[in-house]
Parts: sequence; C-alpha cells; structure tokens
Amino acid sequence: MKQTAPHKARVGLFIVLGTIILVAALYFIGNRQHLFSKNMEVYAVFQNVNGLQLGNNVRYSGINVGTVATIEMMDEATIVVQMMVEEKTGAFIKKDATATIGSDGLVGSMVVNILPGKKNLSTIKSGDTIDTYSKIGADDMLSTLNVTNKNAALLTADLLKITNKILEGDGALGALITDSLLTQDLRATFRNLKQTTDDAGGLISFLHYKFSKVDMEKSAVGILLSDTLVGRQVGGLITNLQQSSVDISETTQQLNLMISELQDKESTFNYLTKDETLPKTIDSTMVEIKEASRKLNENMEALKHNFLFRGYFRKQERAARKESKSRKE
Repeated sequence: MKQTAPHKARVGLFIVLGTIILVAALYFIGNRQHLFSKNMEVYAVFQNVNGLQLGNNVRYSGINVGTVATIEMMDEATIVVQMMVEEKTGAFIKKDATATIGSDGLVGSMVVNILPGKKNLSTIKSGDTIDTYSKIGADDMLSTLNVTNKNAALLTADLLKITNKILEGDGALGALITDSLLTQDLRATFRNLKQTTDDAGGLISFLHYKFSKVDMEKSAVGILLSDTLVGRQVGGLITNLQQSSVDISETTQQLNLMISELQDKESTFNYLTKDETLPKTIDSTMVEIKEASRKLNENMEALKHNFLFRGYFRKQERAARKESKSRKE
C-alpha cells in the first residue's frame, strides 16, 4: 500500500512529539531524583522507618535536597538509611543536624526531614552519619488510642457506679446530696461560720479603733507598751514572782518533810497523839490531882478554924481588905 505524504508527515510528527515528551519526562524525573546534580552520601540510623521507601524525598528546612538511595536493616532494631543530598545544599547542613521521618501531607508518602542544628559546628561531609529522632508512628498512635479508649470505658463504668451510689444515698457524699436535713445543718453551720467571721472582723475593727485612740506617751497602756523602764520593772516583777514561786515550792517541800517526820512512830508528837495508853494515864492523874486539891482545901478550911492559926488568917483578911480599899480610892 502506498503511503501518502500527509500520512508520513503525521507519523514523523508523532514520533518527534513522543521523543520530546519522553526526554522531558526523563529530565523531570531525573531532576526530581537529583540524578543530574552532584550529590553527597549522608547516613542516618533509625529504629523504625515507618514505611519509608527508596526514592522518597529528603528535605532540609522544608526544601527537597535529595532522595533516599538505600534502606538496609542491620538488626531488628537498627535500620541504616542512605540519602543522596546535593552538595550545594550540604554546605548548609551542620554536624549537629537531626533527621526524622515524617509524612508528606495527610495521605502522602514518607519523607526524611533534616532539622538544622543549633550549634555553630562544621558542615557535614560525604559519608557522615547524622543524629536521628523517631516520631510516634500512626500504628503507635492507634495502639495508644486503643488503650486510652479502653481505660476511658473502664473509667466511665466506674464513674457510673459511683454516680448511682451517690444518687442512692450511699456514703457521705450521697448522704450529703440526698439528705435534706444534713444539707440544712451544713447551711446553718456555714451561716454560723459567716457570722463568726463577721463578728471577728468587727472585733478587729473595734480593737484597731481603740488602739488608734491610745495616747502612747501619756496613757498607762502606752507607757507599758513604749516605756522600756516600765518594761524592765514589769520584767523584774515577773522574775520576783517566779522566785517567790520557787521559795513557796521549797517551803512546801520542807513542810512535807516535817509532817513526814512528825508522823514517824519514834517522834514525840506521834507518841502524844497516837499512844492509846497515854490519855488514860493522863485522865487518872487529873482525877488524883482533883482529889488532892479537894483534900487540900478541906485542910486549909480546918486550919482557919484552929485557934493556933486563926489569928494569921484574920490578919491576912484585914490586909486584903485594906489593899482593896486603897485601889478603890
């Protein structure tokens, strides 16, 4: 079949456009993957890469500066990530920079974010390893939320039980809420406390007013409060009172000692007060003395009537009457 010139032109145009599109796509992809720029190797060690894949972007301060070249697992908790970073951007990355794995948007692919350091250190070189920081992954967050939801459910159930017991009047709080009489008593108590507070405030105001009226120079209270000499005298008075108290205490001890000695069986006082035979002896002695006195009076009366002693007694009577008469005059 013979092809016409327009048909050949269309085929040639399609081939040329396809070639241009292919070259542009290759250039665009290579530029995004930094295939046509001079790169440097930078390493980072993670415990969990959270779904990071080969070819994912590497960002520094939010700018794409490279791609993930290799992901190698050294052991169950060590994963080494090799990143190809442009040399012109690596000149700004310090040795204290930190790499972390994040998400490119809510549903985007994972990226490696390099956070600038704060110290004025030298820049990294090809083959250097920078520090890492592991963020909490989505799975960890879901697991934590699951545990939190379970704890919240248990807490809600416990709170429901407590609320039911309170509404039923169980416990002190339930009684406080449901018992109207107790509530009235508490209200009365609070009113009394408020009244007491108000009274205390009034008393303080009254005392403040009274103290403001005190003449600190002339009044007795002012002298007691301000005069150091009176203060020393009051202090001496208190000291004397204390000494008197000590002396009284010592005197009391001495009296107790004397009483204990008087109560001793061998003491004369104890013998006079507690010997049962002594009062009987004294009673019999007194009876004998009375009898002897009576007999003596009888003998004296008999002597007055005796003619031998009658003149003596009359002489005594005349002397007594004369002395009495002289006293009256």
